[in-house]
Amino acid sequence: MSLNIDRAIKYHYDKFPPNNLNYSAFINELIKATDAIARYDQMLKNMHNSEILLAPLRNQEAVISSRMEGTISTMDEILKFEADNEEGNSNKENARSEVIETILYQRALLNAQHSMKEGYPLSSSLIRTLHQQLLFLGRGATKSPGEFKKEQNYLADRLKKNILFIPISPEKLAEGIDNLFKYIEESNHPILIKTALMHLEFEALHPFQDGNGRIGRMLITLLLWSSGTITEPHFYISGYLEEHKDEYIDLMREVSEKNNWEDWCLFFLNAIEQQAIKNLEIAESIYKLYEEMKDVFANALSSKWSVNALDFVFTNPIFRNNKFTSKSGIPTESAKRFTRVLSEKGLITIREEASGRKPALYSFEPLMELVRV
Repeated sequence: MSLNIDRAIKYHYDKFPPNNLNYSAFINELIKATDAIARYDQMLKNMHNSEILLAPLRNQEAVISSRMEGTISTMDEILKFEADNEEGNSNKENARSEVIETILYQRALLNAQHSMKEGYPLSSSLIRTLHQQLLFLGRGATKSPGEFKKEQNYLADRLKKNILFIPISPEKLAEGIDNLFKYIEESNHPILIKTALMHLEFEALHPFQDGNGRIGRMLITLLLWSSGTITEPHFYISGYLEEHKDEYIDLMREVSEKNNWEDWCLFFLNAIEQQAIKNLEIAESIYKLYEEMKDVFANALSSKWSVNALDFVFTNPIFRNNKFTSKSGIPTESAKRFTRVLSEKGLITIREEASGRKPALYSFEPLMELVRV
C-alpha cells in the first residue's frame, strides 16, 4: 500500500532549542502549573509511605500511556497478572499480549526510577535500557529493542494512508540526541518549560522503531523527579494527553511546521496544571482511605500485624492468598486467619475461589474503585 506524503511535515532541523521564547504567551499558565505541581509535591512530602500508597498510579499510567498507542488492557488485568506472577518468572503464555506490553511499561518505568536512585543520570544510555525493557516481549520484540533507528521512520494517520510527520533522519539522530541531553543538562529554562521542550523534541526525533510515545511520556516523570520538582517519582500525565490526543499531536506537528513553540508550551503547561490537580485529588483520596482503614483493619484483625496487612492490600489490591501469606511479612497462621476475617467482614472481595492447588484470588475494592481507568 502506497502512502500519501502530501501532508507530511518534516523535523525542524537546526531549530532546537528555540532561540527566543515569547514568555508573555504562556506566563500565566506557567505560574498556575508551577503552583499546582508544588501543591501536589507538598502532599508527596507529607505522605511518608508514598511508594505504598501511590504504587497503583504507576499501573494506571502504564494502562493509559499504552492505550494511547493502541494497546488496550485494564487495571484489573494488570493487577491480576501481577498477582499470578513473580517478576522475572512470569507465566506469560496465559496472558494477552496487550497485558504483557502494559506490564513491561510499568516495570521499565520502575526500573528506571531504581537506576536513577542509584545515581544513574537521565541519559542516552538510560533511555536505550528503558526501551530494551519496554519492548522485551510482545509485538515490539522484533523492533530492535534498545537500539536507535537505522532507517527513516514516520508518523501516519490512523488509517495509515497519509504520512503526517517525518522525524529526524537516522544520519542526524546521534547529533540530535546529544543536542537534547545537552539542553537538559545546561539550559536555564524553568523546569516545566524544559520538560515541555524535552518531551516535544524527543517525540520529534522519534529515535526508535517503536515505543517512542511511551518512552517520551516516561521521560516527563523522570525529568520532573530528577530535577527535584517532585519529591517522589509519582506524577503521571498520560490521562490528560489521552483526553486531548488530537490537540497534543497537532501542536507538536505545528512546532516543526510553523516554529510555534509557544502554543505547545501553553498546551503542556495546561496539561501539567490539570493533571496535578487531578493527581492530587486521587492521591488525597487514597491517603484518606488508608487512614480510615487503619482503624477498620485494627478492629477487625485485633493484631499487631494489622498495618502489615493494610500495607499489603494497598500495594497489591488484587492478590492471591499464597502471595499474601508469603510476602506480607505476617506469620503464616495469622495471614491465613486475616484473609478469612477480612473476607467475612467484606473488606476484601473473593474474585476467584480456591480450586485444587490454585489459591483464592481477592481484591481490595475500596482502592480499586479509586484507581480504575
